[in-house]
Amino acid sequence: MRYLIQSLTYFRILISPIIFLLITFYNFYGWALFFFILASSSDYWDGYLARKYNLESALGEVLDPIADKILVTFLILALSVELASIFFAFAGGLILIREFWVSALRDYNARTSNLKATKVTFFAKFKTALQFITFTSFLLGLYLNNALLIFISNFFLFLALIITIQTGLSYTIGTFKK
Repeated sequence: MRYLIQSLTYFRILISPIIFLLITFYNFYGWALFFFILASSSDYWDGYLARKYNLESALGEVLDPIADKILVTFLILALSVELASIFFAFAGGLILIREFWVSALRDYNARTSNLKATKVTFFAKFKTALQFITFTSFLLGLYLNNALLIFISNFFLFLALIITIQTGLSYTIGTFKK
């Protein structure tokens, strides 16, 4: 079971550049959407199975958020290129800044034995789920060639951005409060 759980995390890491290529080079939005749904659902399943079978590990705690960040990074880059949207690229850039910042905070907190300051919260899990829903919405809009769905997806992106920034601020405050 441990290998299945680890392979779900590795799957997210390995499928991310493939999704990028499917979107940007081949315009295979349906396949990209399919693989993205598999990858984003693997985020749920690896955590669920690890908790259910008491197989949580330090490596899993480190790799799981990194796998999410890799997936998010490739999706933001691919959709920024494909949509040619300044709004998407700017919002995506802010989301990526937060992701890298939180990774730096986690590293800092590991070095200063303050791990609970950046422990994953329910709100951060909601943030990840909302980002995944947003990217799914964009990919579905591209697949269906539906401008209205892409327009609506921009509202999801704005909401995801607000929650992403809020969770980043929360981790920052938790790290540096005396």
